[in-house]
This record gives sequence, structure tokens and C-alpha cells, in this order.
Amino acid sequence: MRRRLIVGNWKMNGSRESLAELDGIAAAAETADAVDVAICPPFTLIERAVARTPSLPIGGQDCHAAPKGAHTGCTSVGMLVEAGARIVIVGHSERRAAQGETDPQVKAKAEAAIAAGLTTIVCVGETEAERDAGEAKARVSAQLSGSLPVAGGDVLVVAYEPRWAIGTGRTPTMEDVGAMHAMIRTMLGELLGRERADAVRILYGGSMTGANAADLLRVANVDGGLIGGASLTAAAFVPIIEAAAG
Repeated sequence: MRRRLIVGNWKMNGSRESLAELDGIAAAAETADAVDVAICPPFTLIERAVARTPSLPIGGQDCHAAPKGAHTGCTSVGMLVEAGARIVIVGHSERRAAQGETDPQVKAKAEAAIAAGLTTIVCVGETEAERDAGEAKARVSAQLSGSLPVAGGDVLVVAYEPRWAIGTGRTPTMEDVGAMHAMIRTMLGELLGRERADAVRILYGGSMTGANAADLLRVANVDGGLIGGASLTAAAFVPIIEAAAG
């Protein structure tokens, strides 16, 4: 039985004052026995977040595949671990689009993160144009094939992000979500073998809120959520944790 996982991605938001929101999030996480909860703030806040709420796993929003070197502005997995991170997101759709990240680059990052012992969320998803053209499954399949590390065990997580739904308030139909997550589960079996594939959690990442979380989490193969804007405050994020616990 896969434990549900709810991860908040603060993106380029937050300040020292924002860390007060972690108090309510950590309290809700401690009462949700069957749910794993984590927050990925900006890198500048990771160490402070770990110090403030030691019981709440804190993570990074990206990493570099190399352990060190002339990579201005980048963060290695060793730096994340030293700051206290326990989880990392790689291949987020915003980085694929804005920074031009490729599948091989995402795979290299995931392999480095897994080797460092970080729970690693590999993101995949299609654009609105690709969905409208009937190419959504082909696009996600290609990203999985190119981005997924072959190692990792139970620290590997996949997040499905319909890119057109992120931050827009739009979500696919429950049937569409179910069909995509079922396809991902089947493909994981082909890439990793059935036993390992069954252990990989598949998160939904596209405008999940307290209002729709319960419905989304009832869909087969939806094992949790990768939450953006709704993770910035305890008031918005805690209802998602409660829906997952319920």
C-alpha cells in the first residue's frame, strides 16, 4: 500500500516571515498518520525551515547533476543535503519551459539526487497545444522514457503536471487524470519492472486545492499532489493534507 505524499512547492516565493506558515503545516502533518508531507521552499530558506520544523521534511526545487564546479547560480545535491533537505524536485515544467531543460538533463539530476539519498520527484507533463492535438500521452511517455532513472527504489516519485493547468485554476476531468496516471503506472512497469513500479508514487500536479483534492485523490493511481500556490499558506495547504488523510 503506497502512502500518500503531499508536497508543497513554494517556487520563487517566500521570506523569513513566511516560515511561520510551516508551524500549522507541520502540526497538520503530524496528525495525518497515513500521509507524508513535505515543503520545498526557495534554497535560501531551506536551512531556516529545517531548524524551525525539524519534523517536517524540507526539500529543494531543483539541483545540478554535478557535485561541484563552474556552474554559476546552481545548487548541487551535496549542498541540499548539507542544508538539511530530504527531498528534491527535478524536471518541473516551468524549468523545462523557461530554462530549456532536456530529458537527459533531468535524468542526470535525478540520478545524482537519488545517489545522495534524496527522495526525488521527476516531473512530466504536456502543454495545452499537445493535449489539444491528441499528443498528451505520447509526450508524457517520451518524457518518462528520457527522464526516469533506473535506480532509486522507494525514493523515486513521479509527478504528472498538465502544464496548462498549473496556476490557472483549470484541471483535467477526473477521467483524463485517471487515464494519464494509469498510463504512467503501466509505463513504469515496463521501465522498472512490476514490483518496483508498484512502489513508485505518482503525484498529480495541476491546481490541486482544498476544494478538489478529495476528488482527485480518489482517482486510481493518484498517490498525492505536488502543490504550488495553495502550499504558500497553512490555511490553503492544510485542507489538502486533511483530504489526503481522509
